[in-house]
Amino acid sequence: MGHTLIYESKDRVSYIHFNRADRYNAMNKEMLEELLQTIEKVEQSEDAIVILSGEGNAFSAGGDISMMKDSATKENFNEIMDIIGKVALKLYTLNKIVISAIHGSAAGLGLSIALTADFLIAQEDAKLGMLFIGIGLAPDGGGHFLLKERLGTQQAKQFIWGRKQVDGVKAKKMGLVDIVTEERVLTHAIKLANQLLSTPLAAMLATKSIYHSRQKDELKYYIEEEKQAQWSLKNTEDHQEGVQAFLDKREPVFQGK
Repeated sequence: MGHTLIYESKDRVSYIHFNRADRYNAMNKEMLEELLQTIEKVEQSEDAIVILSGEGNAFSAGGDISMMKDSATKENFNEIMDIIGKVALKLYTLNKIVISAIHGSAAGLGLSIALTADFLIAQEDAKLGMLFIGIGLAPDGGGHFLLKERLGTQQAKQFIWGRKQVDGVKAKKMGLVDIVTEERVLTHAIKLANQLLSTPLAAMLATKSIYHSRQKDELKYYIEEEKQAQWSLKNTEDHQEGVQAFLDKREPVFQGK
């Protein structure tokens, strides 16, 4: 294992903490590879619950800008997108109860990964947004499917197309998160995990399996469509402008092409 994640197993709960606090836990290729390896390890464990959280001041600000360079060739692009797809699929179908504990920013790919969870808990002042549109891209990590499941297609489209983040309170009203809390979100997530450990988890996991096994093929479809869309969008003028504007810390000037 590398150093981009902190993994712990305690009292039947697996903790996966994103650990690039200096980058607001933005995900690079190394972190995604380590995340996939960690999920595979958790998959084989006897833990019943998984908590995803971020170190520092954010859950995850999304994909690191460095991945733009890493995915310049089709071969490298496919490799990264396939890892992202595997992470989303494994988390969504994991035979555990998954809890995302969101504080600070959960944006882009970071939000897609958070949405794979069975319970999303957000601090009141957390900021959630897809924001791919800001660099001329569409969501990946199964984001289209996962948002549709929570918001419905029409509201999901509007949310994807927006360039703003919503706070935890508004996210709860929208149905984007399940629980909003004033206290430190990881503390609340641990309380929930402990409560769940004294419930009939086998019955809960049976319900999860009935729903998610039926929807697994649909999620795969969205992941593949996102992969094809991202490769096409990477070559647009709007994407190049979006990335340059991000680097220049200015508002992008899109041309619709």
